[in-house]
Amino acid sequence: MGRVINPNSPGKRRGHLMRTIAEIIRRLGQHQGDIDDDVRDMVAMTIFCLREIDDGIIETIQAWEKRGYWTKADKFQQEWMWTGNMAAKIEKMLRAENWDELPDIMMKLFPHFSNIVINKMTRNPSDWEGCYDKLMED
Repeated sequence: MGRVINPNSPGKRRGHLMRTIAEIIRRLGQHQGDIDDDVRDMVAMTIFCLREIDDGIIETIQAWEKRGYWTKADKFQQEWMWTGNMAAKIEKMLRAENWDELPDIMMKLFPHFSNIVINKMTRNPSDWEGCYDKLMED
């Protein structure tokens, strides 16, 4: 019997979520005007993506620690610790309706996504429709 390969690994999910956030950052940078429902939904989707990345980081670390790769797990955790912190910071800004902080937060996020090249937007805006309402229900 051969090895069982999980096609939905934390690394693949992380790459997909990083691409989604990169596209949202691009769209927010192109957005003109006031804060509308679309902006709220995109920011909420960013929070959900960062949370899911953070959960995947924990999953990866647990797998490495099980194999005894303690140093690798610690380094990886330090490298990705920003995801949980940033999700909490953005959520605090969103719930307090401090939209003046949004450009500063996006500038802090940008360096983590600068290596993702976006030639064509592949994420459909319907992906984040209703995310704001879902987040506020939590």
